[in-house]
Amino acid sequence: MSLIATIENEQLKKDVASFAVGDTVKVHTRVIEGDKERIQIFTGIVIGRKGAGINANFTVRRISSGVGVERVFPLHSPRIAKIEVERKGSIRRAKLNYLRDRKGKSATTVKEKVEA
Repeated sequence: MSLIATIENEQLKKDVASFAVGDTVKVHTRVIEGDKERIQIFTGIVIGRKGAGINANFTVRRISSGVGVERVFPLHSPRIAKIEVERKGSIRRAKLNYLRDRKGKSATTVKEKVEA
């Protein structure tokens, strides 16, 4: 194994939550303000995943005060405390960019996956 690959493997998180595009997730991020650290929660729909290994990231979108807000999170970042899956979504797309054009409830809802 090359030197770069060994360093990347050390940086990978072992306990990454299993989620997919279309799922509604809560992302717990560590925010450092001065000398204090707190956890801030960003809840929304995963509209895309990208990359592999240490470069993997995902985009979460939510509507805040009538305005669409998107954040891109690196999957293996030490700033992410944990990722909770609130509900599974049943979709047929790899990227949900069409949600950007929607308003109201249709912009925040994806059909729920029925577990057998």
